[in-house]
Amino acid sequence: LKGFLNTEIFGALRSNGEKGVYGITAEKSSENRYIVAQKQEIKVGKAQIMTTLPCKETKLYSCEIEKINYNEKNLTRNLIIKITDPELLQIAGGIVQGMSGSPIIQNGKFVGAVTHVFVNNPCLGYGIFAENMLAEAERYTEKNRAAS
Repeated sequence: LKGFLNTEIFGALRSNGEKGVYGITAEKSSENRYIVAQKQEIKVGKAQIMTTLPCKETKLYSCEIEKINYNEKNLTRNLIIKITDPELLQIAGGIVQGMSGSPIIQNGKFVGAVTHVFVNNPCLGYGIFAENMLAEAERYTEKNRAAS
């Protein structure tokens, strides 16, 4: 995956931490909106990740949620996902650098985002619960309100 530098300002970065990147955007897109799943709704089984491959549009690619970890001590490695989509495997070989933050969708709901790849097996990776991401965003918002 390749990124590019865009000089147009469309928001403000407020925090870049292990649980994600948080900030304020000037625009709110109505495209690709999903209801956030509670972690108890997530099941081992079929899911999808939304990502963009070189020369391709953003789309959903099949994966499997292989394990769910409710351990509160590790809030960034809640899910183990396995890429199963033939196109994604052929083009990228699995999860590659630049896919961090790719949304994980299950049963039409946003369940989390890709955080890490297994170095010894790029077909496998970790994901964070969407709920944990929202809790972090709320903590950041409250912290900023208190500082204002």
